Amino acid sequence: MGGAMAQGKVKDLFKVKTPKIQYVRPDTTILIKYEDFPDEDSDADQSIYFNPKKELSIVSEDTSELDLGEQHIVEVSEEVLIDSTWIRIAGYYAIWDTQNINPYRMDSRQMKDTVDIKLYDPAQNREYNMPLEKTPITSKFGPRSGRWHYGTDIDLDTGDSIYAAFDGVVRINKWDGGGYGNYIVLRHYNGLETLYGHMSRTIAKTGDFVKAGEVIGLGGSTGRSSGPHLHYEVRYQGNPLDPENIYDFPDYLLKGDSYQITSAVFNYANRSKSGVSSGGRRAVYHKVRGGDTLSGIAKRYGVSVSQLTRLNGISTRTTLRVGRSLRVR
Repeated sequence: MGGAMAQGKVKDLFKVKTPKIQYVRPDTTILIKYEDFPDEDSDADQSIYFNPKKELSIVSEDTSELDLGEQHIVEVSEEVLIDSTWIRIAGYYAIWDTQNINPYRMDSRQMKDTVDIKLYDPAQNREYNMPLEKTPITSKFGPRSGRWHYGTDIDLDTGDSIYAAFDGVVRINKWDGGGYGNYIVLRHYNGLETLYGHMSRTIAKTGDFVKAGEVIGLGGSTGRSSGPHLHYEVRYQGNPLDPENIYDFPDYLLKGDSYQITSAVFNYANRSKSGVSSGGRRAVYHKVRGGDTLSGIAKRYGVSVSQLTRLNGISTRTTLRVGRSLRVR
């Protein structure tokens, strides 16, 4: 494995209190609020902590007494036996954990060397696939309203197919009501892990081997989400990196067949820890009044009826209940 990582006692780097949601009423019909903040005990919130529950040796520790859910220490080799399934994996990891997104004890800012990641290699039958058929970005990786958004949000319609980005194996298939909703984490041959959140339904199961382009779930708006979209993360040893470092989403492709990881990739951690804030994404809502119709609401806000139905998971035949808040942007 390329790159020696400095280890030691690492503090919680990103633990920021969930901000209060501020409600602003410019008039009696519009509600603007911040969104997509996970609950403090959700998987989404816990996934950015660096210190593990217990210091673990790489291969020698007896795991029979470890109280870590479904965590196993595995000897890294060309082939390892996990959950009764033979899985070929790259030698970047020594922990197999089906419960925790980030069980690794790595402070990415302390990396001393460069890790070369071969993203895909057709000669070795290692391909890649975009996570959706179309990839319009609705929210980027970065600061948002006093917290950090650790992935890229991509617009979709409920029920759209979600694809494995690279060859690999499903490490987590889980429900997180306070954050990701239905989500999956894939561990890949190339040393990265990818996370797919807010799915309406997961298809691939923990321990399943998947090829790039294989359908792993269907798009939705589960968990802490106010409209259908895919929350997509790319991680190295539990540490999120900006997906746009490796993806050109508008052109629907990867920027190259390889990517170099250094400590500089994770410099955002210092800003995240300090609670840097930006304007953040805001969602606009309309409070339904008597006589309102979807077409009338759409015309008032300059949006399409199809956008209203997509954002709210409704159809044109849905009866609008007075007092309901409909998202319009």
